[in-house]
Amino acid sequence: MTSDKRTALVTGGNRGIGLEVCAQLARKGLDVILAARNPTLGKKAMDQLERRGLPVALITLDVTDPRSIDRALARLERQGIAIDVLVNNAGVYPQGTALSSPEAHFRETLETHFFGPLRLSRALIRGMQRRKYGRIVNVSSGSGSFGEGLEGPAAYCISKAAMNALTFKLAEAAGPHIKINALCPGWVRTRMGGPRATRSVVKGAETIIWLATLPEDGPTGKFWRDKKEIPW
Repeated sequence: MTSDKRTALVTGGNRGIGLEVCAQLARKGLDVILAARNPTLGKKAMDQLERRGLPVALITLDVTDPRSIDRALARLERQGIAIDVLVNNAGVYPQGTALSSPEAHFRETLETHFFGPLRLSRALIRGMQRRKYGRIVNVSSGSGSFGEGLEGPAAYCISKAAMNALTFKLAEAAGPHIKINALCPGWVRTRMGGPRATRSVVKGAETIIWLATLPEDGPTGKFWRDKKEIPW
């Protein structure tokens, strides 16, 4: 990886929206690190991108495991890699209501959608502040919006609402040079969204790429869909 480029870290980058985000960021000339929980699946995704002429690096990272996060960040530090763009994309979608979902579902979704992004963001923001540049994109959902009714499985909705609140408070604390935003990609044809979903992964990634490459005067601390602000 070259030192004169911006470097992006994309969690859950081995499939779906995350894989498409890696592809589009690489196409834009960023150095991309594809973070995957499963190294075998991560290698398969990396090879797929390289066959398309889109080289990326691979790192094993399970956002639900603080030790995995620490190992990944330590490896990046040893290699002298500074992260300029963080895309918190890793996601899970357990079913159930607030009464029927087992407590484990709430813990899993909060670790994936809240605590993992919190740990990564806090660790990386320090360097972003020193370099006076940073972009953090939290891939949320309209299901986490009070304004849109928190529609969907309980654990998923609650954890995405927590991600939205985290976005707002991180943006408040990070300073003007770091743009931190959340977005809803819409209903996308992925393993999570299913084959009946109305959007392609290309469309689902569009607003993520926009937020990941915002100019210095770009917005921060907002919630978006199709590059338009939506209610928290």
